[in-house]
Amino acid sequence: VVAIPSRWIRAVAGELRDHMEPGVPIVSLVKGLEAGTNKRMTEVLAEEVPGRPVGALSGPNLAREVAAGIHSASVLAFQDISTARELHGLFNTARFRVYVNHDVVGVEAGGALKNVIAIATGMSDGAGGGDNTRAAIITRGLAEVTRVGVAMGAESQTFAGLAGVGDLVATCTSTQSRNHFVGEALGRGRTLEDVLGEMSQVAEGVGTAPVVLEIAAEHSVPVPICSAINAVVSGKKSTREALGSISSHEAGHELEPG
Repeated sequence: VVAIPSRWIRAVAGELRDHMEPGVPIVSLVKGLEAGTNKRMTEVLAEEVPGRPVGALSGPNLAREVAAGIHSASVLAFQDISTARELHGLFNTARFRVYVNHDVVGVEAGGALKNVIAIATGMSDGAGGGDNTRAAIITRGLAEVTRVGVAMGAESQTFAGLAGVGDLVATCTSTQSRNHFVGEALGRGRTLEDVLGEMSQVAEGVGTAPVVLEIAAEHSVPVPICSAINAVVSGKKSTREALGSISSHEAGHELEPG
């Protein structure tokens, strides 16, 4: 099992290469995308530790609650579903329910992209937005996550599950969410540098935002919420301007891209 910030995964994986038996499955818990290559974490691991099946475990799994034994659920995904089924018993318990899936791309995309949307909901909350606003950002954010994920090769139904909407809701609403915390602080007028400087953990959405924009541009996928967040974390827009751009984005057909 690999559970480290995404920016260090390639270096750490390279060090693991000579210490793992051939054929031993690797499970990534990392919810991010690699800057510079736009690759998912299982792709990086497959490159650095070849010859082993690589899958992902993702879902609404706030660490403190899992550690406290509070009921949670997750998805274990391997392209070869038989591998996921073989490993299922290692993770599944009465309080940590694990489902299996073959859509590794969708499970990873959901886990990575929802962090950007969580920053957006945090910004809205910090700036005084209401429950209606939060629900709207989550829902329209899910549309963006799904569009980008499908463009990456995922199956759309995966985003209606635990690794999609489940993880999105938890991360966008919980006070335990690091990405929501960053967004809320920005919404209250703090600078990104100050907020990140006081954190001992990583808010993956900050680094994921520009990667999402590159992937979306490559596939001509509209991502107004992710674009607004990227503008903030890159210093191109203030929080107020970003929230304004989200609320003023043209509202067309709900089920069509745009």
